[in-house]
Amino acid sequence: MTAEDMSLAEALRNRRSVRGFLDKPVPQPVLEEVFSLAQLAPSNCNIQPWRVLVASAEARDTLRERMVANASQGKAISPDFEHLPSFEGVYRQRQVDCAVELYNNMGIARDDKVGRLRATLRNFELFDAPHVAFIGMDRRFGVTVALDVGMYIQSLMLVMTAFGIGSCAQGSMRYYPDDVREVFGEPEDTAILCGISFGYEDAAVDANRTRVGRAPLGESVTFLG
Repeated sequence: MTAEDMSLAEALRNRRSVRGFLDKPVPQPVLEEVFSLAQLAPSNCNIQPWRVLVASAEARDTLRERMVANASQGKAISPDFEHLPSFEGVYRQRQVDCAVELYNNMGIARDDKVGRLRATLRNFELFDAPHVAFIGMDRRFGVTVALDVGMYIQSLMLVMTAFGIGSCAQGSMRYYPDDVREVFGEPEDTAILCGISFGYEDAAVDANRTRVGRAPLGESVTFLG
């Protein structure tokens, strides 16, 4: 199936978080087509507020090394935006269920502290992805504009899926934004919201067996009238 053949419904069903990649870069013409299509995402008054920084090759290596060193040495995180809130109730249960499924596939027991630390560091190793995209916006913008950026992120990952490219959106990629800005020569005005590691999936990686479902429609959607 080619990108032109895959329907939106198929892309939605097939997209998932990939946590293990082949050492096989995505060709530059494909990258440009993918990001050009994602640029069609909607935004308030067409302001297109997203700022996308794609690191490959040496740039990816540099950022990966810095982030792994930061995390390994316990460097304090300094995200541009506040942390996620603590999840409670059903939201916490869904979070736990997801973690259990992932760790079970990776063979990491609940009391395996070394294994869990290793799993955490895999985030900063980008799961061996050949590319990582840092998604940002002007730090003066608030939550309304961040919604626009969120629609861009969804569009980007669905386009990647259509092109046979795996991806994993990572909140951890916003933990050390100063390194990202320095490597890209990006101004302080650009604040980092998240990152997306991407490339071609390595099906042999245990974590990639992970599949999580979705809540019944009635738990999230109310039809009236």
